[in-house]
Amino acid sequence: MRLPVNYGQLSGGNAGSRFLLTVGIALVAIVVSAVLRRTARATLADGEKGRTLFWTDQGIKLLALGAFLLTVALLWSGELKGIGGAVGVIGAGVAVALQRVITSFAGYLIILRGKVFSVGDRITFGGVRGDVIGLGFMQTTVLEMGQSPPERKEDPATWVRGRQYTGRVVRVTNDKIFDFPVYNFTREFPFVWDEIMLPISYDADSRRAEAIMLDAARKRTADLMSEATPALDRLRKVYYIEGEIELEPRVYMTITDNYVELALRFLSREPGVRSLKDSLYRDILAGFRNAHIAFASTSTAIDVQHPVEVRVRPAD
Repeated sequence: MRLPVNYGQLSGGNAGSRFLLTVGIALVAIVVSAVLRRTARATLADGEKGRTLFWTDQGIKLLALGAFLLTVALLWSGELKGIGGAVGVIGAGVAVALQRVITSFAGYLIILRGKVFSVGDRITFGGVRGDVIGLGFMQTTVLEMGQSPPERKEDPATWVRGRQYTGRVVRVTNDKIFDFPVYNFTREFPFVWDEIMLPISYDADSRRAEAIMLDAARKRTADLMSEATPALDRLRKVYYIEGEIELEPRVYMTITDNYVELALRFLSREPGVRSLKDSLYRDILAGFRNAHIAFASTSTAIDVQHPVEVRVRPAD
């Protein structure tokens, strides 16, 4: 016949021994995890470090955490049967107090399981743009990048006028995945489309200007076409993408009150947009100068309908 649990004894030496043993198990798990991670860093060659080392670290951490939780659960299982109600109340209180922590850990699991992003990916996550350089149980570490001119009004604003590093390391809690969209620039399709918009006057040769822009884009993006085509085919196998997607550069024309605007749409590898745009601007500028094509600007015309007579009053 089983005797009821003696709560006085449980709160005494027996419970104290188990608590000390739990602390010892936690220390052992931390030490073993650290040793295994150091061994992995020393064992892997320099060429294998990076993603391989990151995922090795993540695996060791998860295994250590799982082994610790399982061992502690087995250690306390006999005592918890008699105080199930109390444990339930305590557990509910802990869950409320650590709600953000638990949600962040759940977000971490979703990021891994859903393959949302990984280290090395360029993302926008929780309002932060940059490259993922660390992924932990609670936080994601991002090396921040700047904003292109069309993004200048987005928050938070940065002083770098392009998608290049600002030097700031930003940490975002993983629970943001439940509240904000994740923009991934590189994981499944490491290319982005960008545009260069140039105004020319109505008197300029628009056909010649368009040809110069297309020639520059085709020369600079020729190698990208062979890489982007199979990447797009792989994307179609995973997602439902209807219709044709144009990879070749193209120029679109817009007529305004002051000038003709030519918009060059082109494909670029990400990262690398700013360098490509710099090369395109230089090629197009040289081509426009050789063809004597001038850029236009906003102007205001004043039409005088009646002559104006100006009289100067003589000084007294």
